[in-house]
Amino acid sequence: MTESPTVAAALAPVDAVVFELDGVVLDTAELRAAAWKRLFADVFQDPRLPPRARRDPLTDADYTRYIEGRTPDEGASAFLASRGVALPSGSPANGPGDWTAFGLGKRQDEVFARLLRDQPPQAFPGTVALLERLRAGRIPVLLATSAPNAVALLAAVGLAGFFDHVADGQTALRHEIPGKPSPALALEAARRLDIPPGRAMVIEAAVAGVEAGRRGGFGLVVGIDRTGRRAELEAAGADIVVDDVSELDIGLVITHPWLLVYEGFDPAHEGHREALTTLGNGYMATRGAAPEHRGAGIHYPGSYLAGVYNRLASVVEGQKTVDEHMVNIPDWLHLDLRIGDGAWWSESGLALRRERRTLDLKRALLTREALLEDDAGRRLKVVQRRLVSMAEPHLAALETVLTADGWSGSIGVRSGCDTDVTNSNVPEDAQLSNRHLTAVQVTESDGGPAAGQAAGQGSGHDTGGPGSVELTVQVQTSQSRIGIALALRTDVSGPANSSFEQLGGLYAHHFEVPVADGTAVRVTKTVGVASSRDHAVSSPLTGAQAVLARSGGFETLLAQHEKAWTLLLAPFIIESDAPSQAQLILNLHVFHLLQTLTTHTAELDAGVPARGLHGEGYRGHVFWDELFVLPVLNSRLPSLARELIDYRWRRLGTARDAARAAGLRGALFPWQSGSDGTEQTPKLLYNKLSGHWMPDYSHLQRHVGLAVAYNAWQYFEATQDRGWLTQHGAELIVDVARLFASMADYDATDDRFHLRGVMGPDEYHTGTQADPGGGLDDNAYTNIMAAWVFDQAEWIMHSVQGFDMEDLRARLGITAAEIAGWARLSRRMFVPFHGDGIISQFAGYGALRELDWGHYRRNYRNIERLDLILEAEGDSTNHYRLAKQADVLMLLYVLGEDQLVGFLGRMGYTVTAAQMAATVDFYLARTAHGSTLSRVAHASVLAQRDPEQAWATFREALDADLDDTQGGTTSSGIHLGAMAGTIDVVQRSFAGLRITRDALNFTPRLPAELRRVDFQVRYRDQLLSVHLETDRLLVSAAPGDAAPVLVRVGPRQVLLRAGEQHEFLRADSAPN
Repeated sequence: MTESPTVAAALAPVDAVVFELDGVVLDTAELRAAAWKRLFADVFQDPRLPPRARRDPLTDADYTRYIEGRTPDEGASAFLASRGVALPSGSPANGPGDWTAFGLGKRQDEVFARLLRDQPPQAFPGTVALLERLRAGRIPVLLATSAPNAVALLAAVGLAGFFDHVADGQTALRHEIPGKPSPALALEAARRLDIPPGRAMVIEAAVAGVEAGRRGGFGLVVGIDRTGRRAELEAAGADIVVDDVSELDIGLVITHPWLLVYEGFDPAHEGHREALTTLGNGYMATRGAAPEHRGAGIHYPGSYLAGVYNRLASVVEGQKTVDEHMVNIPDWLHLDLRIGDGAWWSESGLALRRERRTLDLKRALLTREALLEDDAGRRLKVVQRRLVSMAEPHLAALETVLTADGWSGSIGVRSGCDTDVTNSNVPEDAQLSNRHLTAVQVTESDGGPAAGQAAGQGSGHDTGGPGSVELTVQVQTSQSRIGIALALRTDVSGPANSSFEQLGGLYAHHFEVPVADGTAVRVTKTVGVASSRDHAVSSPLTGAQAVLARSGGFETLLAQHEKAWTLLLAPFIIESDAPSQAQLILNLHVFHLLQTLTTHTAELDAGVPARGLHGEGYRGHVFWDELFVLPVLNSRLPSLARELIDYRWRRLGTARDAARAAGLRGALFPWQSGSDGTEQTPKLLYNKLSGHWMPDYSHLQRHVGLAVAYNAWQYFEATQDRGWLTQHGAELIVDVARLFASMADYDATDDRFHLRGVMGPDEYHTGTQADPGGGLDDNAYTNIMAAWVFDQAEWIMHSVQGFDMEDLRARLGITAAEIAGWARLSRRMFVPFHGDGIISQFAGYGALRELDWGHYRRNYRNIERLDLILEAEGDSTNHYRLAKQADVLMLLYVLGEDQLVGFLGRMGYTVTAAQMAATVDFYLARTAHGSTLSRVAHASVLAQRDPEQAWATFREALDADLDDTQGGTTSSGIHLGAMAGTIDVVQRSFAGLRITRDALNFTPRLPAELRRVDFQVRYRDQLLSVHLETDRLLVSAAPGDAAPVLVRVGPRQVLLRAGEQHEFLRADSAPN
């Protein structure tokens, strides 16, 4: 069987996997390079070296070009040839002292062996885990490496006998096989097992190895990038590039920019796949889980409703804690199969012989094709299609088509709803209470004599008729008392006998369906979902039943859904000439943004969940991620952006209560918000490296209110929605300004205002060494953005006139003195600097110690969670000059360099271009990227200075969820801010689009890899189409009666009217 309770086996879409040794299986790549460098340092002192030979040392670029992947003799000969030395080839019989290619190759082996004694090799855990899954799935694994001592090295790390065949440097010598980039060695390994190269995958860390895989015609070539060489590996022919083998989903197939395809089954990546194939409509979402499995072990079929939270009490480390979670509702998906009276698929009664899952992003449709086989050899073809309706937000459907292949008989179908669900998607939350649903009521109906009986009363009866049955499930959250109802209908084509079963919390109809060879049986499952938070329902049950009664068959639902989805998707599409993988991922990010937030969300009182509706990461809470999300919505679906900001406005009362409790004025928004806007940040954070629970001080991030105010102002700038500004937006901005005004501490000695006891976006610095939870003084991001908010508040009071503004001032008690205070604060906030004019992350940052980055990268490889690493060592990030994510650089992301420099000038700080460049370089070198948002901000900042490096960073940001680069976190939900942020990087950074008070500004900076971009934006009721190439920008306004808008590119500006277009040429605007 493909799965069993004890063996997590992979069903691979290839017949064999060929591994390289250095950098793929073992961490010996750097050591081998070091051995070569030592060798040539000695060789350059050798008297046998010709006098005219160049003696410049071996560089990393030289190593990649001449040596890596090649046999030792080839590498020695090629490198010395580059220095003008014609080295005799010699023979394998030469010793390490001989002046021949073979001799120097053996000398290098000796140097390498000496280095190994001081630094024994280690196998990469992710590679070992993949090897184990492949072996469990009986997929041959091969090793093809030019290293001459591969067998001994494998034995040293406990991998002796792991590979079905090893072709190493000794093999190359015996058979006179050249090293890479020749594919001969890998082809020899595949030939030994009679496997066509087109049916095999190669995994390489060397550029030459990737080139060999491509030249050899292997079916899939994977590059491992541990040193920032993605571009080189892709240029050499890598189909996929990942940072570590643990990130490699061997079933990922990239062939089309609108299709996410997974072939086969990989248990290590199943949770990750479930999150990335989640379907939603902004009201609800269902993970892409296999319907036959309940929520245990590998599979997690979660479904969630936007804005539905519940609180539970737990005891952790002796502390009582009350935690609020987005609730996992009953699992409507469950549909299990068996052949005859055999065991059920979920119980390993059917073996999975082939599987393919396709998420069609253009249709928002998930299709699964599988071939099953029982112990008697009977095969069953399964095709499942799934949708969560964008036309009717309370509807979802699953169609299953079953075809017997080469036999006739009967199949069993179990279709039901699992009420025994918990919130168990996040391993770190295992110690918390997790059962949120109570008051379970289930009623089933099949049109037979027991129709409408409560579950249990009609259990086990036989209807004796065609299969069309219904099931209703009602539950209630235990603390928030939200009622949730599901009304399910299962239709089976053709004759079927059914009975009703209760298996613990699973309530299901069991069908016995006759099947004939080659004749399809169709099972359609439709569900209506409603809650007591919904509008226009008498009760959740009647609401769910009504929407189910209105639904048609699957094809009708699909047609309605596709029409609605196409209309929603159209303005968000970004067309470009980017590489296929980048296009797919950007489309995937657009897709998941719109599975989480849609026009249906606008009907709810729900915020922006940081992990989407895709899992239980961050407990479904709302953070500051809307800062990255709303720019995309403002420019395409501003009505939705407005409602998401109103989520904050409706919680102003709670935020004011929090401010008063802290002795402050205004509104103190929580770092983590859920149902009612109270602070939901956990008190403790689990460190899986140390096994400790650590204090969580992140509630000190007061800057979340600054993001709320910024988003409110950006919405107004994009729409000029004056009514909303005077009723809601200005109130948010004023209350945030009041909070920071009351926090500001004036120091007469420097005539500056200071903010004390806060945390910046970095999150790694929570206080001083003496007071690690006391916060820090004068975080530059917080201080400058507070000054910016003061400035906006003052501008609104002076510039927006009319009776409604007078009402606002009267309602909020705004005085002339308060407005004058904001004006002064906006110009006199303190900004810390250190060194040669570097903007300090906070006061005293420059006095912290430098971290030995090389040491931690060597020891831990992935150092994104330095906070956990250092705590496990008994140390703290508070002691070092480092950052989890962009902090100071967030100012450049949010404001842009021109506005930031200008604003600092108004504050009395003259910052030169050289200072800003030095500040950027300083923090780029000290950021661990422990947040997926970090690379988004860095890509944006780099676009203005180094478009090529910006593109490389952008690609890393794109891969965060597809490759699950944060070590398994995507299984608990996508990172919505990072996904939206990558979309925003294209328009904000590469196209240089920014909204100002008077115009839509473009400052294009396309990297070489992106020569064309097309997208749409809405700006002040105009729908604009943007076509950008390296030498021109074409902006076209859709026909209509909207007022003209000002479009500016460099020194050129045009008043664009509806139905008009204007072309800006590089010569006119001089974009860089």
